[in-house]
Amino acid sequence: MNGFENQLSGVHHISTQQFSTDQPYEFYMTITEGQMQEMSEFARKIVKPRLEALPEVREVGLEGIEKTEIIVELDVDKLKEAGVPHQMVMQSIQQLNIDTSVATLEREVGKPIVRWTTSMTNLEDIKNIEIPTALGNKLIGDLAKIYEEKNMASSVGGNNGTRDFIFVQIGRMKDVTQVEMAAAVRKEIEKIREEGLVKDFQFEELVAQADYVTNSIDGLSKNVLIGGLIALFVLILFLKNIRATIIIGLSIPISILLTFVAMYFFEYSFNMLTLIGLGLGIGMMVDSSIVILESIYRKKEEGLKKLEAVIAGVKEVATAVLASMLTTIVVFVPIGLLGGEMGQFMIILSMIVVITLVSSVVVAFTLIPTLSENFLKLRGKKKEHGEGSIVARYGQLVTWITKKKRNRYGMVALFMAIFISSLLLITKIPMTVMPDVLNRYAEVMVQLESGLTPAEREEVATKINENLATVADVENNLIMDNIGLFYILINMTPEENATMEQSEVNEAISRGIRELEDDYPIIGLGTADFSGLSLPVSIEIKGDDLETLSKTSKELMSELATVEGLVGITSSANKKMTEQLINFKTKSMEEDGVTSSQLFAQFQEWSVRLPVGELKQEVTTPIFVTTSVNINNKQDLLKQEILTVNGAKELATYIELMEVEVPTEIARKDGERIVTVMADIEGRDLGSINRDIEQLLSNFEGPAGYTIKTGGSLEEQKEMQQDMIMILAIAIFLVYVVMTVQFNSFIHPIIVMSVIPMTITGALLGLLLTQSELSILSGMGMVFLIGIVLNNAILLIDRTKQLRGLGYETGAAMVEAGKNRLRPIFMTTLTTVGGMLPLAISSGAASNYQSPLAIVIISGLLFATLITLVLIPSVYLLFEDVKRGVNRLFGRKSSRRQNSEAKVL
Repeated sequence: MNGFENQLSGVHHISTQQFSTDQPYEFYMTITEGQMQEMSEFARKIVKPRLEALPEVREVGLEGIEKTEIIVELDVDKLKEAGVPHQMVMQSIQQLNIDTSVATLEREVGKPIVRWTTSMTNLEDIKNIEIPTALGNKLIGDLAKIYEEKNMASSVGGNNGTRDFIFVQIGRMKDVTQVEMAAAVRKEIEKIREEGLVKDFQFEELVAQADYVTNSIDGLSKNVLIGGLIALFVLILFLKNIRATIIIGLSIPISILLTFVAMYFFEYSFNMLTLIGLGLGIGMMVDSSIVILESIYRKKEEGLKKLEAVIAGVKEVATAVLASMLTTIVVFVPIGLLGGEMGQFMIILSMIVVITLVSSVVVAFTLIPTLSENFLKLRGKKKEHGEGSIVARYGQLVTWITKKKRNRYGMVALFMAIFISSLLLITKIPMTVMPDVLNRYAEVMVQLESGLTPAEREEVATKINENLATVADVENNLIMDNIGLFYILINMTPEENATMEQSEVNEAISRGIRELEDDYPIIGLGTADFSGLSLPVSIEIKGDDLETLSKTSKELMSELATVEGLVGITSSANKKMTEQLINFKTKSMEEDGVTSSQLFAQFQEWSVRLPVGELKQEVTTPIFVTTSVNINNKQDLLKQEILTVNGAKELATYIELMEVEVPTEIARKDGERIVTVMADIEGRDLGSINRDIEQLLSNFEGPAGYTIKTGGSLEEQKEMQQDMIMILAIAIFLVYVVMTVQFNSFIHPIIVMSVIPMTITGALLGLLLTQSELSILSGMGMVFLIGIVLNNAILLIDRTKQLRGLGYETGAAMVEAGKNRLRPIFMTTLTTVGGMLPLAISSGAASNYQSPLAIVIISGLLFATLITLVLIPSVYLLFEDVKRGVNRLFGRKSSRRQNSEAKVL
């Protein structure tokens, strides 16, 4: 990129930026209610160096500090009188502010370098610099006014309406967590207070994102604990055996301990993300242990001795348990195909679930058999008794399915019809890309019209502050004025004291600011992200001609205004600024011998304000050169005099100014000019809006040669849907491959996987009933669910194979397998559901992340489990029917062939 700067004469500076979803700052403070000079000194000399010295802190940013500058204001008349160009003054100051090598003594030992070092330490040093003129040397102090000027280091809009404050932003080192940095910063700040350095002003925290992380971790920890207790309650309810419950209860902390050990070796920290993974795994953590324990328990009920019961019980379910573990693990493999930071997010989440699952299986095959041999006792002496009513009725249902083909065919057709019908629910489910983090604060960007004066911008900031003060649950706010773009940080009341949901507060804030657009120079509003102002709806128009692009964007904006739920529609083509275009009066210039280069040099002299060095004091102070010419408007400029061969004349003699509007930015994408139309959403979800916009764009007639396509969140949603379909397809294929190897059959895996459509149906029903958003997180929940829900089907098919190997007829084997596996299926399902239930109904900062995952898994698992118990026997017998039909067909052909051969003989 730097090469272009040298090749193109019109390019003065090229900057490149790398954007990331990582926030540069995550801890914010304010210094208020004091004198600006004192607060600035405190921030610059104490806060910044003390905090940046901490190993956890990467950078401390200060906004609004009072900054001293040295101004050398050149007297234009005196310069002309002395015949001194302003460039000579600038060069003279720069030459006394140099630290550089000027020569090398080649013949000296070691070839030492000769260094030129000059500096200035006070205003007198600048005033006494001599300038050579035709009339002798002149001091800069005789040609210019030299003084100190106080300025803000950055423009500050206001802190709750107060302008005099300093905004402190703190960023952490890459390998340091938010919590670690916050703890270190707070400890250092406490030391600063104890040393009495905080005097006649307030030094307070505004937002510390570590607090939201800590609260989320605390909430997740409670949810994990509650989930474990619910799982134990389910065991007591089914087994009615305290000893069995204790054995399973011991497996949970040991599995968690093994998980933590594995996390340590894989270098995963204990944070919100890993806790969500652990919360998802807590229910599945006891599944393998339950299956093995229940099998051993049943063998003891059958009268086998202790060791025999353990060996037989483990042997009976070992294949099914291993197959279940492998199918659950392989569904996470394609998640690695997700790119970017979201892919990394999901990979970490998946790894924690996998680690938890493997740890639980290790415990299930070691601890459970060991404790079950002697510690596991039956409730009483085994007596002959009939089956329970639920088991008996289920056996009757499976028997009914086995009796007639039309029964099982009807069941399969019914469930397929349910699945196909459920796909229509997708349009009724709200959709988004990623749910919002409910951290009780918001960052908003407000785009202003260009060319506003500081007073006009301050008026807008004051009005926004007044508007925010009327919104319930807005505790305080801070407005940063970035010359045409307001960055607003809004802190809300804590969740325990809140009167409104955060989404409602966000909508109220946006609605209130938009109401000001008619009366104030506000042209855009959106959320603040890592690259600036961001809106969920973005449509890109590409082409060559700016006027055509602008016209097309206006037409598109008119069409978008008809879409319900779209608000704040704006276009990048609307971002324009006013310029005064110079037209030369060539006839007058020729008469007076004035050239365009002469006028250009004069303009530079009038408008100069350039840095020329630094004053080396206790604090390094920058030096700027400017002129005494005061030009505030067009009239001031045109009245300036030019020296010509015919005397001094006003600039208006040689030029005229024409006001024109020009775009503030000309954007290109893939080499083509681009205009972006953006809008916000209110009252509807992104998915339904996306469908309406796609319909609108399909009917919108743009100019020939111009392309119109969605971008931003709309495009992200499309890519998310495509990624999810791809990941689901690959996961299903991998599961099939694994089960083919496990069962040594191509047919049995298809039977097991027939339950997958019902899983998706259950997940969609759960999202619809709870009105949860279908996002990338709920999509990941469906991927997780595929691995979990197949476990029940594997248990049924594996037991059926065992019974058929013992000589059972197909129908009888299905009935007996269903009876044998009904209890462990219900137990594993309900413990998984119970373990995830706290995540599904939780609140707090992380709830929008964990709830979609848990809701999808709970609803899909419950629905699919009930269907599995009926669908798997139906599909299994259907394939047996097909198999017998194929065998009869080929058997008849073989018989006919043998008969014909006999006749020939």
